[in-house]
Amino acid sequence: MIIEINRENLDLLDGSFLDKSLVLNDLKCNPYGRYLVYKEGSNILGYLYYSDIYERAEINQIEVESFHRNCGIGSKLLEKMTSIVDKNITLEVRKDNYSAISLYKKYNFVEVAIRKGYYSGIDGILMERKK
Repeated sequence: MIIEINRENLDLLDGSFLDKSLVLNDLKCNPYGRYLVYKEGSNILGYLYYSDIYERAEINQIEVESFHRNCGIGSKLLEKMTSIVDKNITLEVRKDNYSAISLYKKYNFVEVAIRKGYYSGIDGILMERKK
């Protein structure tokens, strides 16, 4: 099940790998920030944090708990986000994060720019999905 997290339902994060104080700070400091979490039973197994900024959205972070990677959770989170966000979506990914790049390409993200040395000497790839 995928749930949007806001200030009113932060208690859903109790006991999860996603730090409640970090989420609260993100939501307080970024008025455009949105969290989607993938929950199985009482456990949060993954999340997607994005900013819904006027004419576009930007994926800030997507993470799946290490024991549950390669189980389709990242895909489900991206499917949910792309179903509720009706605008261009951008993201940045490390050039050597091949599994993430493959996932993004599956959802029609294309490379639009390279940021040389952006991640401590490793290039970042700027990707975009047109609506």
